[in-house]
Amino acid sequence: MAGVQTAVALREQGWTGDITLIGAEPHQPYDRPPLSKAVLLGKAEDSAFDVDFAGLGIELRLGEDVLSLDAVRQAVTTEAGDVPYDTLVVATGAEPVPLPGTEGVPGVHLLRTLDDADRLKPVLAARHEIVVVGAGWIGAEFATAAREAGCAVTVVEAADRPLAEALPAEVGSAMTAWYADAGVRLLTGSAVTRVSAGSVELADGSRITADAVVVGIGARPATGWLRGSAVELARDGSVRADDRLRTSVAGVYAVGDCASFPSARYGRRLLVHHWDNALQGPATVAANMIADSTADPARVVYDPVPYFWSEQFGRFVQYAGYHGDADTMVWRGDPAGASWSVCWLRSGVLVGLLAVGRPRDLAQGKRLIAAGAALSAELAGDPAVPLKSAVAR
Repeated sequence: MAGVQTAVALREQGWTGDITLIGAEPHQPYDRPPLSKAVLLGKAEDSAFDVDFAGLGIELRLGEDVLSLDAVRQAVTTEAGDVPYDTLVVATGAEPVPLPGTEGVPGVHLLRTLDDADRLKPVLAARHEIVVVGAGWIGAEFATAAREAGCAVTVVEAADRPLAEALPAEVGSAMTAWYADAGVRLLTGSAVTRVSAGSVELADGSRITADAVVVGIGARPATGWLRGSAVELARDGSVRADDRLRTSVAGVYAVGDCASFPSARYGRRLLVHHWDNALQGPATVAANMIADSTADPARVVYDPVPYFWSEQFGRFVQYAGYHGDADTMVWRGDPAGASWSVCWLRSGVLVGLLAVGRPRDLAQGKRLIAAGAALSAELAGDPAVPLKSAVAR
C-alpha cells in the first residue's frame, strides 16, 4: 500500500521523472486487509490494486528482494543487481514475527502475504482443527474466518486476556466472551513450549491436537536490509523518519509500517502498523520529495490521528488516536452489549477512542481528537449523547 500510493501520489502531484517500484513478491501489487477475509475464504481470488502502472509511467520490478542500500553510490542492491536512484522511498512494510522453534515444522503458517493466504485456503476448506497462537488483531481475524469456514478453532494466548499489548486490561478482558460466543476455545495465560506436526504443547504440560497452526504474535518493521547502511534505525527496528518522513540520509524517505515518526500531537515517536498509515503517509512523502527537489520552501508535516479497524466475531471494531499517556478512561455503553465505546482523555482532552459497533462515535471522535477538543467526562459517558455534544464548554 505505502509504496504503490507513493508512486501514484508523485504522479498526481506532478512528478515528471522516472519512477521504479520494486517489490519482493512476484504478484501485482495488492491490498492486504482482504487476505484475512475474502481471499482467505475463497470469496475473492486476489486483491490487486486497480492502478494503471504503465499508463502512469511507473516501472514495476516484481519478485526482486532488495538486499542492501549504498547511500554513497546512491544505489540499492537487489537479487538482480544494483538499481541506482536520485531519490529513494523505503516502503518495505512489516514482517510477521515467527514463533521460535517452528521454522520448517509442517502445518505451521503465518498470514501476511497472498501466498500465505493461498496456502491457508485449503486448510479452511477442509475444516481442519486449527490452533491459533496469539489473541491479537490478526489472531482474532483469522479465528473469525476459520469459524466461518466451519473449522474447530483454539486460540492460545500467553497473556491473561486478548489484545494484551494493544489495550488496557479492562478493555481487552471485555472481549474475552466474544470467543466463546463464536464457538472458539480461548486459552489465556498459556505459553506454547513446542509445536510438532499435529500438536501444540503448552507450558502446563497439556497438548492440543492441531491439523494446522497459525502464528499471529506480532509484526516488526522489515528493515533488516538497512542494517549497516547510514539510515538510522530506532530501537524497535523502524526507520527513524522526521516529521516530513525524511530519514537520516539526504534524498531517502520512509513511509508506512517500516517507519516511525515524531508526533507533536502526542509528544512521542509513533510506529503505526496499520493500513490507514500506509494510505495517508504517501501524500506527505510525495509533497516533500517534490518540494525538496525544486528547492521549494513549502514543506508538509506528517502528524495524523492514527486509525485502524478490525472485523472479528461479527463485530466491527475501530480505533482512533493513541491512549498510552491518557489519565482518564470513560466507558460509553455496556461492554457486555453489542455496541459500546471507550474514550481516553488526557487533562480532559480526547486523545484516543475505541468503538465497537458505534461508527458514529468513531467518526466524531476522530475529528475531535484532531481538533484537540476537551470533553465533559460526564457527558461522554452517556452513550445517548453524541460525542460532538460532549465537548466541554
